[in-house]
Amino acid sequence: MQKYGLTAAQAAEARKKYGGNALSAPPRATFWDKLWENFRDPMIKILLLALLVNAAFAYLGHGDWLETAGIFMAIILATFVSTWSEYSNENAFQKLQEEAARIRCRVWRDGEPREIAIDDLVAGDAVILQAGDKVPVDGVLLEGSLKLDQAALNGESEEAAKSVAPQGFVWEAGGTDFLDEHRLYRGSVVVEGTGVMQAVKVGDASVYGQLTRELQDDERDSPLKLKLKGLARQISKFGYAGGVLIAVAVMLHKMLLAGGFAAYTANMTQVAGDLLQAVILGIIIIVMAVPEGLPLMIAIVSSLNMRKMLNDNVLVRKLVGIETAGSLNLLFTDKTGTITKGKLEVVRFLTGDMQEYVGFGELPEKIKELTYQQVVLNTSAAVTAGSIVGGNMTEAALNKYLADYRMERTPERIRFVPFNSASKYSWAQVKGSGGSYCLVKGAPEKLLLRTAYYWAQDGSRQPFTAAMQQRLEKRMLELAGQAIRMLALCTYEGTPEDDAPQEGLTLVGVVAIRDDVRPEAAEAIAAVQAAGVQVVMITGDRKETAVAIAKDAGLLRRPEEIVWSSAELAALSDEEVKLLLPRLRVVARALPMDKSRLVRLSQELNLVVGMTGDGVNDSPALKKADVGFAMGSGTEVAKEAGDIVILDDNFLSIKKAILYGRTIYNSICKFIVFQLTINLSAVAISFIAPFIGIDKPLTITQILWINLVMDTLAALAFGGEPALAEYLQERPKRRSAPLVSRAMFASIAMGGAYMTLVAIAFFKSAWVDHLFRDAADHIYTYTGFFCAYIFMAVANGFNVRTKDLQLLKNLELNKGFLQVMALIVAIQVLLTYVGGSILRTAPLNAQEWLAVIFCGVSIIAVDLLRKLLAKRNAE
Repeated sequence: MQKYGLTAAQAAEARKKYGGNALSAPPRATFWDKLWENFRDPMIKILLLALLVNAAFAYLGHGDWLETAGIFMAIILATFVSTWSEYSNENAFQKLQEEAARIRCRVWRDGEPREIAIDDLVAGDAVILQAGDKVPVDGVLLEGSLKLDQAALNGESEEAAKSVAPQGFVWEAGGTDFLDEHRLYRGSVVVEGTGVMQAVKVGDASVYGQLTRELQDDERDSPLKLKLKGLARQISKFGYAGGVLIAVAVMLHKMLLAGGFAAYTANMTQVAGDLLQAVILGIIIIVMAVPEGLPLMIAIVSSLNMRKMLNDNVLVRKLVGIETAGSLNLLFTDKTGTITKGKLEVVRFLTGDMQEYVGFGELPEKIKELTYQQVVLNTSAAVTAGSIVGGNMTEAALNKYLADYRMERTPERIRFVPFNSASKYSWAQVKGSGGSYCLVKGAPEKLLLRTAYYWAQDGSRQPFTAAMQQRLEKRMLELAGQAIRMLALCTYEGTPEDDAPQEGLTLVGVVAIRDDVRPEAAEAIAAVQAAGVQVVMITGDRKETAVAIAKDAGLLRRPEEIVWSSAELAALSDEEVKLLLPRLRVVARALPMDKSRLVRLSQELNLVVGMTGDGVNDSPALKKADVGFAMGSGTEVAKEAGDIVILDDNFLSIKKAILYGRTIYNSICKFIVFQLTINLSAVAISFIAPFIGIDKPLTITQILWINLVMDTLAALAFGGEPALAEYLQERPKRRSAPLVSRAMFASIAMGGAYMTLVAIAFFKSAWVDHLFRDAADHIYTYTGFFCAYIFMAVANGFNVRTKDLQLLKNLELNKGFLQVMALIVAIQVLLTYVGGSILRTAPLNAQEWLAVIFCGVSIIAVDLLRKLLAKRNAE
């Protein structure tokens, strides 16, 4: 019976008395808070001020109450829609963050090791810790020894050593002391050792909980968002200049109609009214030119794609990660569980005298007993009858290999030193009936050099000769060529002082473990390589095993491609590595510093670098990389360092992350083209109109409706664009490349110019005017233009959503696009019947609708011509 921990009943009682380990959620803004915040936007304030002035003039008899009401309704509608989109997307993101926070901990309950959710821990629980774990509560160490990284709490980079608390240790004495050698605090990370701690302070009572309540998140903009803000600033300047010029142009037009400055200023009341209308129009143009829909678009497209990615086992922790994934040039990836299945299986057992066994039950009795001890004592895992809690996949495979075998009396473990990537072995000192001895488990190339004996079939220790070692190494080389990895098991008759002995080991045997390549991994790697991403496998396996797996996975195909061992990499200078890096495909027997060095050198070459990892030793490289992919089965510190968590540890999911990253980038680019085309044409039309004798080609309320179409509804339409396999055929975007490419600029310029020319034709062409019924105020022509303008914007949406000449290509994958565009058209038709003087519309007859539809869809022909010319020039 385990001497630590609680029973289920004791845990329930502790929960009632002290509460659980869940942290209080930070206060969140309600829908009404966000709505009020949107009304405090500087642009909305300006519009509201203009609305009040316009209402005052209407009250004095110099304005239009219906137009005033239209402005009010348009502002309210735009603000409500924007607020609702922001609120709903924040809720979606919050759910994803809650999913990311579901950490499992290992505790002793009812005398058995169990995994429970971190929130279910209670005061008094005995928590099992090992390297890579994040300490989940404040408490004291009961067993073992640890080294912790407490930088998240006290900013100190030096590791803190922790030892077992003495009997009668009082937590409250001395208050909070991070340097106390017995206290462990939530949020620190175990970097070395194993142990058991007792929970003392849980949830908000912990120091971490107190800090969480006091700290406020400072969200930093991602690189893409910064680029978008830069683009927005440039467009805003264009809008401000356009707004001022349009206001001036309106006043000059009024003056010319009145017969000159003197005649015009004779009626100052009229001048004041005209000036108000000109200022309001200028403000509306500024609002229209400012792309406030871009942040909304990012929120929508990110939320939609993040939810899709979660269904594909990709959890995005940081938005910067997914957008950067689409621009990767180089990806360093783990092997086990990522390229391979991660389901290790023992397939052979080799003894020192070259006997080979398949099943554990076939082993001689002495070797069987020592192998059992290696599995249950020389391990970081907690092993119980029929189960294993903690540990890695290798330890799980060894435990499975034991099947139902159990020793009657298992020796007592006195000391344990976990495996680390530098020494490449773990060892345990144990005490049995015959005295004290050591169990050593690790890489054969490290341990066989220290081996002097082997355990024979009759249980005796025999000399392990050089000839026997050569035969064994030859056989291991053959197995390595079949993508099989080896693990040596040794013993030492005695008690070492500090480390495992450098000589005199006795070989128990070599375990041959196989981890087959995932069937889908080779296909995924080929797709990622076709996307212009160089893939390099970094593994702790020996070189021969790594090469065999790399060939099976399709990483090694050409003679000029390079495979390095850690030693070979260390022998090269930085400049030599940079020169050969484009040909690198595999790094075997890799050390943590190898990963960090490769990331650093790649970034010095101005490459966008990705790194996968699962262990605490992978964290520096994950943090340093442009995007870190943490494995879902990995340590909490690795997940904390990563930007994206691959929940199923599958390389196919990394391919999907790259695809979704490119999908987000392409969706935003489509939206920008759609939005800027309307921006350009609306500002150009409003600026040119007064100089060619057109009075209000678009009214204020019409412009506000267009602004709603351009921002919120279009963001919804383009936010659902599908992840297309063709995006993986594109080359990665250069880090310094502008957001608006030449092709995008050509589409914006041609579309904007054509929409402006159509506007001029509507108001100045007698032929177009004759297509509509005569009226004193040309209401049918004005209505026709308003509808044609919206229809052109909708038709242009089909143009920009695909680079292909087939406008309906993949449209069935984004049914929301059709629904939003159909909604815009339906509302536009309805407005012609109910808009009246508010929107300056009147019902059109069948002939007039045909003319409107023809003008609307004609922009498709114009853009198809542009695409044909661009395609011909590309050829």
